[in-house]
Amino acid sequence: MKILDKYLLKKYFTSFIFTLLILIPIAMAIDVSEKVGKFLKAEDLTVSEIINDYYIHFVINYGNTFMPLALFISVIMFTSKLSGNSEIIAIHSSGISFRRFLRPYLIGATLITIISLYSNHFIVPNSNKALEKFEETYLRSIYKKKTKSSVSKVSLQLSESDYIYLGYFNFKSKNGYNFSYEHFEGNKLVYKIISQNIRWNEKDSTYRLSTYRKRFVGAYKDSLDSGSFMDTTFNFEPKDLLYVDYLAREMPSITLSNHIKKSENRGVENLNNYKVELYKRTSLPISSFVLTLIAVTLASKKRRGGIGVNLAAGISLMFLYVFFMKVSEVLGSTAESIPLLMVWIPNIIFGFIATYLYVKAKQ
Repeated sequence: MKILDKYLLKKYFTSFIFTLLILIPIAMAIDVSEKVGKFLKAEDLTVSEIINDYYIHFVINYGNTFMPLALFISVIMFTSKLSGNSEIIAIHSSGISFRRFLRPYLIGATLITIISLYSNHFIVPNSNKALEKFEETYLRSIYKKKTKSSVSKVSLQLSESDYIYLGYFNFKSKNGYNFSYEHFEGNKLVYKIISQNIRWNEKDSTYRLSTYRKRFVGAYKDSLDSGSFMDTTFNFEPKDLLYVDYLAREMPSITLSNHIKKSENRGVENLNNYKVELYKRTSLPISSFVLTLIAVTLASKKRRGGIGVNLAAGISLMFLYVFFMKVSEVLGSTAESIPLLMVWIPNIIFGFIATYLYVKAKQ
């Protein structure tokens, strides 16, 4: 690695870390000011628990969220300073092309993208889960609890040939009503089980059906079996009946991907919220390349007004990117949209902007 690469990479990472260390304490200060009253009301909550169980995970979560913003601002600031000191002119005068000048920036963006990808897919979901647990325990009032205690009118496709329906199920008592199970062979119904009551036995992962009827559909005549109780197994657990959007943020990507596939096989209609969350974990880190390229091309040219002009233009573009990102996430969550396309639209649009600015700067 040449001296120029080491010099620019050092500037790249020191500026990035410095900017990130400014943004995170600001976010923490705002959060503390909003929640200090709730912290004081929680009698059993200690300062150590607030730091270890909440703010460590808060820093991980918001640090990863602020990575693209911190990267963009830091690149604009230190590149504008290089341009203002005529260092970029000296670099080009020595025969180094703009393309070669970009290499250390892209190396830095690659390293940050790798870190962000790993964090988004594996570390941040666990932090989200810890934050959710802390807020559920200490910060929410009894009227704002997110935990769902029951569901009603739920239908699931367990496999290509098995379907269930539940009129009501309570997760606390693990008891449900108006249960039916249908087994098909092709388009033909083979048998159907109807039960007034169903209870989940967590110890041996079985269900007890009360006052049940099992109807076998024959070619010429049906047969009926009934009884007071029947213990059996089905290919689902009570948690599979629960469909809550915030759970997606708490699942590692492998678990989330498997959950989406499993839910699709079971006939859950709209999983776009889950898909948006999964695709966003990759698209946001990749934006490091796009934002780095935009920042370098904006700041590498010496302008009147120095860093201020470049920073104003850069922050304006950054706010536009965040706006497009949030709008695309909302639109991607609707049932009629294509989540993968909607999540990547901001990177596609700003990728074209970055390419245009690069070609213009190269000339």
